[in-house]
Amino acid sequence: MDWSSEGYVLSVKKHGETSSILELFTRDRGRHLGLVRGGVGRKLRPVLQPGNKVKVEWRARLEEHLGYFTVEAINSRAAQLMSDRLSLAGLNAACAMAREALPEREVHADVYDAFEVLLENLHDKDIWPALYIQWEAGLLSSMGYGLDLSRCAATGVNENLTHVSPRSGRAVCAEAAEPYSDKLYALPSFMQPDSRRNDKSLLPEDVQNGLALTGYFLETRLQWGVNRTLPEARERMTALLIS
Repeated sequence: MDWSSEGYVLSVKKHGETSSILELFTRDRGRHLGLVRGGVGRKLRPVLQPGNKVKVEWRARLEEHLGYFTVEAINSRAAQLMSDRLSLAGLNAACAMAREALPEREVHADVYDAFEVLLENLHDKDIWPALYIQWEAGLLSSMGYGLDLSRCAATGVNENLTHVSPRSGRAVCAEAAEPYSDKLYALPSFMQPDSRRNDKSLLPEDVQNGLALTGYFLETRLQWGVNRTLPEARERMTALLIS
């Protein structure tokens, strides 16, 4: 059995003396693993870096086997961001979250498309943190734990939605949220469907609120079931963004 595709390197682990196990994120095959012969060599080591886009062919005798990848470089994203500590932290966090959250060999084309948009904009620190938070919200939705930001859980109105309930994942309007604001998560302005703020620049508090919001639901909905916390790479990115 064999197939070919394009995808992003999520992780690489040494296997034996000269080979590596490549963890790849593809649009049509999901998160997929395979063995790369010679993966630790000088020719392939720079290619097999998290965030790099590659073209692969996968072969195995049976579909359930680990199989073998042959790899060809398309885009060296990791090398492009190496000098930018913050953007590199965002890249590593996105790769780590994809590894942790996506079931193996399960297709999530919407998550892949948003992942690609995020990586293509990591050079622009004025927009990528918001893209990252939106990507995590989309990841939650694709995994069946989407936030409902369409209307207020308490009043049913669809305007001035400023908070999210940690119990239901539903939006709450400012009036209903006021008595309980210390128990709710603030909804960043760029995630508010009716945001009328004239200044569309990304505010530091929006980034902090957004990461706290998606982080809570990722940890309590996705990671809790498998007894895991959020990846260290995400924690490092968060510390850099809110410092």
